[in-house]
Amino acid sequence: MKGEGTGKTALVTGGSRGIGRGIALAMAERGYDLAISHWQDGDNAEAASYIIRERFGRKCFVLESNLAEEDTPGRLADDAAAALGRIDVLVNNAGITRFSPITRMELSEINELLHLDFRAPVLLMRSVASQMIRRSIRGNIINITSTRSFRAYPTDAVYGGVKAALARATESIALELSTYGIRVNCIAPGAIQTTDERAAYYKELGVKIPLSRPGTPEDIGKAAVWLASEEASYVTGTTIRVDGGLILPGMPESVGDHNSGWGRI
Repeated sequence: MKGEGTGKTALVTGGSRGIGRGIALAMAERGYDLAISHWQDGDNAEAASYIIRERFGRKCFVLESNLAEEDTPGRLADDAAAALGRIDVLVNNAGITRFSPITRMELSEINELLHLDFRAPVLLMRSVASQMIRRSIRGNIINITSTRSFRAYPTDAVYGGVKAALARATESIALELSTYGIRVNCIAPGAIQTTDERAAYYKELGVKIPLSRPGTPEDIGKAAVWLASEEASYVTGTTIRVDGGLILPGMPESVGDHNSGWGRI
């Protein structure tokens, strides 16, 4: 499957596993050289890097970074640019998921979500966009949000709120960077099965999703590759939902079909 490179590069945060790994592999398959970041997940990061190098014949640099620390995103951007020579695409994927009733949520959990899921992507956008502007790179920035940024659920006030904030920030940054030909967009995944550990849960949930299955990291990878491509050259400041129709129905009006969460016809 080794092919010719595009001459372009991408930094994918949280690229060692799950959605980030799916995006990194999809970018490598399309000829991108990669830098992937991780935090305390070295074995999985090296395994992903090995696939990128051996299967797709692309360069892949593994960078360990605790993005919850305020000085780390800028250093990661500098280290990735030094390793790759330039950054054409930034994918802000690294993040955590925390659900808790607001009355029982610890301050440490709130800060974790704010720092890793919002502050870090914003700081990375600041650093990478500055690099792109200095080098006249008409690049792409892709932020991974969530369908929970569109729809409220109990216990996700902070997680969903932070993801909504990132989507809103993306819109303003897209306006600012359009002057330089830099496009900025979001992908909002729905229910994505990233491991086999909860296969039974996702199999049951898939029945309730309009397209009858959970999503995969490959689904998100394909969307990211398209957004970064010239085929999406007129797309900026938007959020693409990749969720199999998960949140389209809202509250079901039918109570007759208990196997469906939305009243399947």
